[in-house]
Amino acid sequence: MVDGSIDGFWAVVPAGGAGTRLWPLSRSSSPKFLHDLTGQGRTLLEQTYDRLHPMVGNRFVVVTGRVHEEAVREQLTALGPDGVIAEPSPRDSMAAIGLAAAVLERRAEETGEDLVMGSFAADHVISDPASFHRTVAEAVAAAREDWLVTIGIEPTFPSSAFGYIRQGDALPGHERARVVAAFVEKPSVSVAEDYLATGAYRWNAGMFVCRPGVLLDLLARESPAFASTLRAIAAAPDRLDELWPGLPKIAIDHAVAEPAAADGRVATVPGSFGWDDVGDFDSLATLLGDAEKCSVLGDPSLVLTQQSTGLVVPASGRVVAVIGLDDVVVVDTPDGLLVTTRERAQDVKAIVAELKDQGRAELT
Repeated sequence: MVDGSIDGFWAVVPAGGAGTRLWPLSRSSSPKFLHDLTGQGRTLLEQTYDRLHPMVGNRFVVVTGRVHEEAVREQLTALGPDGVIAEPSPRDSMAAIGLAAAVLERRAEETGEDLVMGSFAADHVISDPASFHRTVAEAVAAAREDWLVTIGIEPTFPSSAFGYIRQGDALPGHERARVVAAFVEKPSVSVAEDYLATGAYRWNAGMFVCRPGVLLDLLARESPAFASTLRAIAAAPDRLDELWPGLPKIAIDHAVAEPAAADGRVATVPGSFGWDDVGDFDSLATLLGDAEKCSVLGDPSLVLTQQSTGLVVPASGRVVAVIGLDDVVVVDTPDGLLVTTRERAQDVKAIVAELKDQGRAELT
């Protein structure tokens, strides 16, 4: 490690999804990772790059959809032509991360580089970057011993919106790492309260660190054809359009992490830094602000409030006035207006589904 850079460490950034719970701000044509949702003047994708750059330099592989490739390249101008892979269609996280792993596996074979990759979503917000960097460095050290390593976020409240990691025995030779006993699906709030009481559970943030070949070999144990097809695409990139549609549509958690944990092949390093996946407007309101007033994402001169709390996004350029409403969410864009409450923020996804059912995909 020199000046924070970790030798042989590459960042894989899957930049996909539509962020439907953040409609009408986030759309399939302009998803949340392309937006500045923190008011810092940098999009979530740019913040991800900023956060990882001290550890990897420009050793990045960003995997995104073809419809977003131009915007991604415009935001990450420091990356070379090979720094972005454009997938022909969404096939979920296993295909995206797996293709990056196959490309990096070939690089390691050709250069002899002792290469480790870390997969980090393009649309998360992390505070305390120094703590994040230390945690990632610990994960890389464990990954060099051929573990699939995940970073488990220390829970701050009993959330039913996240999956959980159940920690097992300590990992020998590593100060904080533990073997993963199991991955647990999103629980009810009461079950999550029980989890937190034990102290043995962490939030699953979907961050994975490993050697590329380890990830693909674990995938091959469950789906040999899947792994071989990814390797075939990496060997012959001109076959991408031919082979991509036949890949399974499955998340990396289900395809690799859960079965590997059952076989005792996964380790976790606890992360105590602040983390938020900005999954809906309730979490965005919490991220931005003050529970005693209306937070504003955008030009504050366009928002007038009296005795109200919540979140207002004046993205249309019109003046928005809110009077006497608690925990309100108002998102005003040129072609869509959302008015809901923080409590119902998860239900916004249903509106997007209804628009699609009505044949109004141009709004989604």
